[in-house]
Amino acid sequence: MSMLVVVTENVPPRLRGRLAVWLLEIRAGVYVGDVSKRIREMIWEQAKELVEEGNVAFCWATNTESGFDFQTCGQNRRIPVDHDGLRLVSFLPVDDSSTP
Repeated sequence: MSMLVVVTENVPPRLRGRLAVWLLEIRAGVYVGDVSKRIREMIWEQAKELVEEGNVAFCWATNTESGFDFQTCGQNRRIPVDHDGLRLVSFLPVDDSSTP
């Protein structure tokens, strides 16, 4: 069992309901819980399937140098990158196509 934190933005109510079955929603779109690896992976698969136009970030405790790992799915400017075994966050450039 390990601590899991899930942060959602602009996801459909169906996904929020699925997350609420396994985790406690402590703020709007922020879920926490202590789940097994098998349950975490099952929740992740459902999140990827149901995310639609939103985005989801998963973070869980691990036995690594940083003490945690994370993954994301959906439309978001923040993307995880591996830098010599350390997971960091990189920002995609802002889409300026809407400005004249």
